Amino acid sequence: MSQAQLAGPDLSDSYVSLIESGKRTPTPVVARLLAERLGCTTEFLLHGIEPRQRIDTELGLRHAELELQHGDAATAAERFTEIVKAADEENAMLTAQARFGRARALEAQGRLGQAVEAFERLRREAAAHPERLADLPLTVALSRCYQRAGDRLRARDLAANALAQASRLAIMQGELAVDLAAALIETQGEGDSAAITFVKQVLDVSGVPRVVDRSGEIHALWQASIAAAAGEDSALAVRLADDAIMAGRTGRIGRQLAVTAMRWAKLETSSIDEAEVLAAAATTVFAGLPGTAAEHGESLVAHAQVRLRAGEPTKAGELAGAAIDLLASSPIKAEAHLVIAKVSMGLGADASAHLDAARDVLAGLGRPMYGSDRQAARSWRELGDLYGEANAPDRQTAAYRRALEAAGVRSFMAGVTTDAQIKHGSS
Repeated sequence: MSQAQLAGPDLSDSYVSLIESGKRTPTPVVARLLAERLGCTTEFLLHGIEPRQRIDTELGLRHAELELQHGDAATAAERFTEIVKAADEENAMLTAQARFGRARALEAQGRLGQAVEAFERLRREAAAHPERLADLPLTVALSRCYQRAGDRLRARDLAANALAQASRLAIMQGELAVDLAAALIETQGEGDSAAITFVKQVLDVSGVPRVVDRSGEIHALWQASIAAAAGEDSALAVRLADDAIMAGRTGRIGRQLAVTAMRWAKLETSSIDEAEVLAAAATTVFAGLPGTAAEHGESLVAHAQVRLRAGEPTKAGELAGAAIDLLASSPIKAEAHLVIAKVSMGLGADASAHLDAARDVLAGLGRPMYGSDRQAARSWRELGDLYGEANAPDRQTAAYRRALEAAGVRSFMAGVTTDAQIKHGSS
């Protein structure tokens, strides 16, 4: 069929040419007219996919998202991959959403190399096709992945880029702003006033809300959606899946705000009063949620550090002791032992048991999987400082060496003392 034949008496062939070249988007009326002449549905003409196929694909995306948020990340990755293969380029937007979901599922599994590769590819596509993908969530996700992989410079650059975008659009609320705040508190540090200001603004606007465990409701809606899909009621299945996703959204945002709040409270530049409020709020959130023992323990340690700064060593020791009971072996558990060691030393008591316990926890972690482990490096360095105060120079030197190794430094520079290297590495 020629352009003139397709245009018929109602349209000009030049207008049809502009539509074909992507320079014009047909109105709904024109789209219906063209679809009738081409013998296809309007949905297929506009999206390259039939209505039933499209709704099934959208349902698949929602079920994969539920699997990612409330099920198994590996299964979610498989489901997103199946959607990509089925949709292919027939519907570029749905395919892009599935590829973004798969990248997030890879990140959730800790497969950071593959996740970074997938996010970087999507970010290049977003630059070429902004109508398919938004750059900002991709930039935030990449910053998070590079930070976890130990590439702090790349993580900082991406976080700064995302902050510039968010500031230009005045994004201060919602899931994207909260995700960005969480990335900034991890990557930018206390020296970046713009980043810390943004984080504090997000916390001020949103607060740290109480989070209700709605996992039972979410899984019930999810199962109902699966049952509706099996009964060929796709529209209802999509609605139920949407309800399940929305039921979990408040909890996800609240949990992310709690993580951001407790890490803001740990900053030395935070005021004691505000840090106390935020650390206590984070502890309340994690105490009421299942599967958050690690975050609960970290919030208790953050609260203990605030109480230590406030000159309340007894309360600090109680909080750190509660954290030790909750935490598995991790740098945070070592931090809890270090808090109690500081309390003991401040009271003139023997702190060697908790110093050695922190050392044993850190030594049991092994080498970092990716590049460096800043958290472990900080704990080793602090342990070395405390061993120095306890007049144990050999253990102090050994701790400093392990701090350098955790930071990614494998040998000493000729002619430079251990103390000098530690100070240089911490700057």
